[in-house]
Amino acid sequence: MKLWDKGFSTDKKIDIFTVGSDRELDLVIAKYDVLASIAHAKMLHKIGLITEKEAINLVKELENIGETVKNGTFSIDDNFEDAHSKIEFLLTEKLGDTGKRIHTARSRNDQVLVAVNLYLKAELEQIKNNTKELFDVLMDLAETHKKTLLPGYTHLQIAMPSSFGLWFSAYAESLIDDLYFIDAAHKIVDQNPLGSAAGYGSSFPIDRDFTTKELAFETLKYNVVAAQMSRGKSEKSTAFGLSSIAATLSKMSMDICLYMSQNFDFITFPDELTTGSSIMPHKKNPDVFELIRGKCNKIQAVPNQLAMLTTNLPSGYHRDLQLTKEIIVPAIQELKSCLEMLTFSIKNIIVKENILDDKKYDYLFSVDTLNDLVLNGMPFRDAYKQMGEEIQRGEFTPKKDISHSHKGSLGNLCLDEIKAKMEKLF
Repeated sequence: MKLWDKGFSTDKKIDIFTVGSDRELDLVIAKYDVLASIAHAKMLHKIGLITEKEAINLVKELENIGETVKNGTFSIDDNFEDAHSKIEFLLTEKLGDTGKRIHTARSRNDQVLVAVNLYLKAELEQIKNNTKELFDVLMDLAETHKKTLLPGYTHLQIAMPSSFGLWFSAYAESLIDDLYFIDAAHKIVDQNPLGSAAGYGSSFPIDRDFTTKELAFETLKYNVVAAQMSRGKSEKSTAFGLSSIAATLSKMSMDICLYMSQNFDFITFPDELTTGSSIMPHKKNPDVFELIRGKCNKIQAVPNQLAMLTTNLPSGYHRDLQLTKEIIVPAIQELKSCLEMLTFSIKNIIVKENILDDKKYDYLFSVDTLNDLVLNGMPFRDAYKQMGEEIQRGEFTPKKDISHSHKGSLGNLCLDEIKAKMEKLF
């Protein structure tokens, strides 16, 4: 069944090419097409286009279909293009002419739009919650290990003293910035496009405010052409949020891979969270974190993929937009799995103590030793020169009883303030 069927068939090759992966991907958004169809049926009754009995029957049968989606028995076989055509077929099969009325005053264009927006809203909310879960774990670790010192690096050369408290809470606070992007994307998709039909509205006296309230959208996408033009933009906005979180996860995973190596030896994980080698019995490989790094780097390319797909498209609907689903849906699922695995794994991190006792890290304290001279009255530039000469002659003696007290430093992590920033997002 095709929603545009006029009584003649298309070539099989054309059918396969144009449908693409819609059947598989639409299993993800079928739930939301059901919800939107329920709201649409209620609205059709409200404006007098269908009877109360027809509305009740449509809603009941749509709820039954929704249950099959929920329990995994809903399927889209080769006789159907997508979830929309399958759902309409099931309604017609069960309710006859009443089922055929469900498409009154809408187009597959706004069907897809509203289902995708509802899907993106739900996934963004889930990702936000998953990110908060990782944030909480990182903040707990920061509190636990706030006094455990760690080398800080610039240019991958030892630079100044850091701490595990500083490291864990740095990534926690970075996640807050990432959620600002997620919230921005949520704002964009939280607009109801239903009623824009094919992109130019309808001659039926539909009530768009009613469906907006029924579907719990914050507002309408008022202009019907703007509603159609939001296809692609909604996915791209979501992708920017995904890529921001992915960048943070990838960077942290890279740190973990470095810190686990024998050359650094700052952290380790239980054997059950690492993998081995087929020929080297000593290996404890950070495969989980390498895969998170790789997957998240792929996700960071998603905004560009969507930009290239939608660049230079004129207003109105174009079949190119069908391809947005096969880019954004897997990216969402991939990011959720990366968040889940990093949260699960990082809880079990084993932090090494007394790392900075090794003499190779003595130069980490050069700045603090220099600053001590300045605090005792020596001009900074003179102190810098004196310290440089002592290092050059091999006479440097580090001052290790460091004291960093300003906000955000290793002696004043401001964990409560960081938590307060996150709470504002919720």
